[in-house]
Amino acid sequence: MDDETLVYGSVKWFDPAKGFGFVVADEGGPDILLHANVLRNFGQNSVADGARVHIKVLSTERGVQAIEVLEIEPPESFDQVALADFEEIDPAIIAAAPLQAARVKWFDKTKGFGFANVFGSTDDVFVHIEVLRRSGFADLQPGEAVVIKVIDGKRGRMATEVRSWESAANS
Repeated sequence: MDDETLVYGSVKWFDPAKGFGFVVADEGGPDILLHANVLRNFGQNSVADGARVHIKVLSTERGVQAIEVLEIEPPESFDQVALADFEEIDPAIIAAAPLQAARVKWFDKTKGFGFANVFGSTDDVFVHIEVLRRSGFADLQPGEAVVIKVIDGKRGRMATEVRSWESAANS
């Protein structure tokens, strides 16, 4: 059966080191393989567990697999997480921060943070893992192009949102 279908679902788990993970469709059925290459074609190297996805899938004799990612929404549980770093900052300032093109300098998932540089600037921008998760990512790779919202916060320049380069270009 080689029929393409559009599916809404949630990321069960995704491991960037293994290069794959699985999605559970809202309507049930077998787990759907999500390969890193399909995710990279969307412009991301990782996706957070629990993220909502809209994908195109294909049923093959080896099982159901995602062949295209159309949309990723951050996990709902992270929408309500307030970082202490942002508690004293007016939400209007955070919302009004413009999206800026940036490149990941480094990110350490174990430490829970990393840094990016806005194109044209050598100033480091702090990226906290909770901001990353709320944005629908599980990890970032050095050199990865992203789009970020930046504010001046407790730790200096801080990202409040991270988007994939490709998804930001399409919005």
